[in-house]
Amino acid sequence: RFFVNFPSAKQYFSQFKHMEDPLEMERSLQLRKHARRVMGAINTVVENLNDSEKVSSVLALVGKAHALKHKVEPIYFKKLTGVILEVIAEEYANDFTPEAHSAWTKMKALIYTHVTAAYKEVGWAQ
Repeated sequence: RFFVNFPSAKQYFSQFKHMEDPLEMERSLQLRKHARRVMGAINTVVENLNDSEKVSSVLALVGKAHALKHKVEPIYFKKLTGVILEVIAEEYANDFTPEAHSAWTKMKALIYTHVTAAYKEVGWAQ
């Protein structure tokens, strides 16, 4: 959904930047592998919410890699976490209470804040 909603994000992925068909993207092993890494990082953050150093460390690594190596504009983190929030709300509609929505909205802000801080730390310039 992220790449359908924000096709410009595909420019950062040489393996599938020319894919137009959402089903082809969904079947892409490289895309699935990256999605697992993204969700794994989010899971690590969730599991360590009581350990602010661990959360900062994980998100700083993500931010620095995407700033320095991948050259991804930081706004894409806000867009991606927004899409993840939409999908979770849809997939778990019966369990997605206002409290759960609030918690995930805070998680979205936490991720974006830490990742953009890492961008600033490495002197991100487009």
